[in-house]
Amino acid sequence: MNFAVPCLLGVESFIADELRNLDAQDVRAENGRVLFCGGEELIARVNIASRFAERVQILIGEFEAHSFEDLFQGAKALPWEEWIGAQDAFPVKGYSLKSDLFSVRDCQAIIKKAVVERLKSKYALEWFEETGAVRQIQFAILQNRVSMLIDTTGVALHKRGYRPEAKEAPIKETLAAALCAASKLRPYHTLYDPMCGSGTIAIEGALIARNIAPGLRRAFSAERWEQIPRAVWDLERERAKDLERPAPEFAAYGFDVDPEAVTLAKETAARAGVSDCVSFAVRDLAAFAPQTERGTVICNPPYGERLLDVEQARALVRVMGKVFPQKRGWSYSIITPDVGFEGDFGRSADKRRKLYNGMIACTLYMYYKA
Repeated sequence: MNFAVPCLLGVESFIADELRNLDAQDVRAENGRVLFCGGEELIARVNIASRFAERVQILIGEFEAHSFEDLFQGAKALPWEEWIGAQDAFPVKGYSLKSDLFSVRDCQAIIKKAVVERLKSKYALEWFEETGAVRQIQFAILQNRVSMLIDTTGVALHKRGYRPEAKEAPIKETLAAALCAASKLRPYHTLYDPMCGSGTIAIEGALIARNIAPGLRRAFSAERWEQIPRAVWDLERERAKDLERPAPEFAAYGFDVDPEAVTLAKETAARAGVSDCVSFAVRDLAAFAPQTERGTVICNPPYGERLLDVEQARALVRVMGKVFPQKRGWSYSIITPDVGFEGDFGRSADKRRKLYNGMIACTLYMYYKA
């Protein structure tokens, strides 16, 4: 089967490597998504184990469409009956970019009609009640190339199931995991986040250190599908648990000036099952003075356009430049949309990586040379 994994821009290479490690075949990275092939077990495996993907989609087919008739005939020709039963619900949503067909609402209606006509001929029915399990049809039209997909995930994969609520402007779990991967976090590292908010970076770091699959605590849409036996999901959850490892040398520390955020972070770490190696405390950034000889610092400071005004945000960066020591054994990864970050921080980054925090174009500035 063919699959597509949509993702945040900038993390495609992480997903491609991850998919190969999960035994996916023919892995191909594109802007904003990664394609691969494999059997039904990969639907469960990738949903359960992927740290960076937003969802897992079955790629039903692709075709060119310059008119609504092209779209109708192309969609109707695809084998929807392989995945959609006579009782199943099949809503349609999607997007169109740089294409002749720019009305998303019209595209939705035409695709829905095409699928209905296809299923009418296969099931000899004139009406579909759609009372069964949901098969969410998703379409993507880019430069007149149409991709038709069925979502297997349901609630997006960045929602791991461990966060009860979040403080204002949280970082997505998938992006937090990507920051840890870009920072080459290892099971023997000590991780620090001096502006931790609800603790997502520290928690994702702990999950990585222990190789705990992020999707173990949640359910997925495709678990209700008769095409995938229940045993497949059970086996993949067992497989994920067997791959967990102890990381006795790993520790993570998060600090924040907001006592409510720190309380929430502690609760969230407990729900994620990592509170024994992750700790949080109320502390101002200016008081950052870790006691360990080595450390991996990863943080997502407030952006002027989100939580603080621009001058307050720049002042925080200047404080970071003073309290983050430039010495052997320490690395710093700071994600921000501020193009003047290096000037305020006081030194040029050793490496930069373009990433998106939601719709905000950011740069991950990395410092690791003494």
